[in-house]
Amino acid sequence: MTIRQICDVKDHQLTIHLPDSFKNKVLVIVDDAVDARAEKLSLLKQAANDPMFLADMKEVNEDFG
Repeated sequence: MTIRQICDVKDHQLTIHLPDSFKNKVLVIVDDAVDARAEKLSLLKQAANDPMFLADMKEVNEDFG
């Protein structure tokens, strides 16, 4: 089973609550780029309404059309 959680770090520590099905070993990967991903997603959402970006995308589509 795989569970993905975003956890807050307090005093350089974090607590992860696991379901009972996790019995023996788990692999923990710490990634502090959560805020960077959120920022990139926000910029992508803004681009969907940006006239210059939309014009560029239309031009690219026409080139490949």
